[in-house]
Amino acid sequence: GVGAARAGNLTFMVGGVEQEFDAAKELLTCMGSNVVYCGQVGTGQAAKICNNMLLAISMIGTAEAMNLGIRF
Repeated sequence: GVGAARAGNLTFMVGGVEQEFDAAKELLTCMGSNVVYCGQVGTGQAAKICNNMLLAISMIGTAEAMNLGIRF
């Protein structure tokens, strides 16, 4: 989020050629505290999608539990 970006605490999940990742890692660490190499081109995006899906599932479960608790 914006707060993490301002604080330099972003996480970058990067896919691509490993030598190119190594060259860009120093720049990415200026913007984020976690820089993870995920493998081939597209794997960083796949990891981000999986992370977002897990967060969404968690938030839906929390909302449904709150809704059930309120109704009971």
